[in-house]
Amino acid sequence: MSRWSSDGWYKPAPKKPPPERGIRVKKAGTTWWGQRWIEALEGVLRGDSARLARGRTYARAGRTHDLVVKGGKVTAKVTGSRATPYKITIDLAQLGEAAWKRAIDGMARKAQFSAELLAGQMPQPIDDVFREAGVSLFPAQRADLTTSCSCPDWGDPCKHVAATHYVLGEALDRDPFLLFELRGKTKGQVLDALRAARGGESEAAAKKGGRAAAARETEGHEVPTVRLGKVKAADYDKPREALPALRFGFDEPVTHGAVLRQLGAPVAWEGDASPADVLAPLVRAAAETARRIAMAEPSGAGDVPAPTSTKARAPRKAAARRQGAG
Repeated sequence: MSRWSSDGWYKPAPKKPPPERGIRVKKAGTTWWGQRWIEALEGVLRGDSARLARGRTYARAGRTHDLVVKGGKVTAKVTGSRATPYKITIDLAQLGEAAWKRAIDGMARKAQFSAELLAGQMPQPIDDVFREAGVSLFPAQRADLTTSCSCPDWGDPCKHVAATHYVLGEALDRDPFLLFELRGKTKGQVLDALRAARGGESEAAAKKGGRAAAARETEGHEVPTVRLGKVKAADYDKPREALPALRFGFDEPVTHGAVLRQLGAPVAWEGDASPADVLAPLVRAAAETARRIAMAEPSGAGDVPAPTSTKARAPRKAAARRQGAG
């Protein structure tokens, strides 16, 4: 079918609808690290505003799909006007091992970094540590980002690459450790190195050491077998000897509401404040009440600050679903 009208004007082909598996971006850059990523697109790539605007429209419509982050490479597909989706790649320059070691050593010197990273948060001064190590965690210059798209647009970035950047920005909002992976280290590698630098041992080493200690403990010793005597049905649930006294202790978490912040905001959330900001005081109060009940302590409702009011507005349907579920 010709795309030329009878009067000689070119008619662009209609765009295909977004695929069902498309990633619809509601709002990218809701966290400070997600916003810094968006700034890399708009500043480091220096794309023109029209292409960036069309990229945001594509991202909101869900035209980006099949997003894969592996190492420092991002691949995705974007459905446009052609029958075949466009293929997009974004490559980030990898940080060298020496730079990573200097940065991790710098993070290890501050307990704040360990606490926030283990809680799934990206410490805001973290890039200062990377800059002291001679690098930057975020793309800082054009050479840090290499992009390509199979579309015929020579613009850099084209709207398809821009759409992928916005989708990736929302993914970073949900999982800040993707930023480490884009720069060459997985979440496990960073946390293990951080534990080791702070004088601890990695999770894998701890498990391996525990198995080795258990093997040494049983080596050369006869393992006793269990012989069951005659047990009457009436005595089945009775303990054969006095149970040991149990003692419990409850430590206050380093960061309140860490799980809520890791879960992020649900799709239907429309509040000005995040769910973590709204619910964390309530969860903290409930945890304190549970602790008092477990420890048989007198009620101390006045010791727990009441949650402050917010302007959170969840949609009526979502609120009704939560009320029904409760």
